[in-house]
Amino acid sequence: MQPIRQGDVILLPAQQTEGKKLPHLTLAEGEVTGHAHRISKGEAELYDRDGTLYLRVFSTEALLTHEEHKPITVPQGDWMVRIQREYEPAGWRYVAD
Repeated sequence: MQPIRQGDVILLPAQQTEGKKLPHLTLAEGEVTGHAHRISKGEAELYDRDGTLYLRVFSTEALLTHEEHKPITVPQGDWMVRIQREYEPAGWRYVAD
């Protein structure tokens, strides 16, 4: 399986999912807009292990949606959820947090 990216959320194939099962399917929420990357269709569960989220998709595929991005299908399997900084083209100055 290949990594799947939607905006600043990337799903990486995982060997397994472990951790505390969460009562929602929201992978990330926007700090300013309140928009969220979430699983809106399909059978899936989300787990938290030491601050890292893991997604398990039980159905053949699940739909990852966000108000500002095109929906993406996520194949059945186990996924690690990562948040990446958005790309800044050459000429932009990096400022450390």
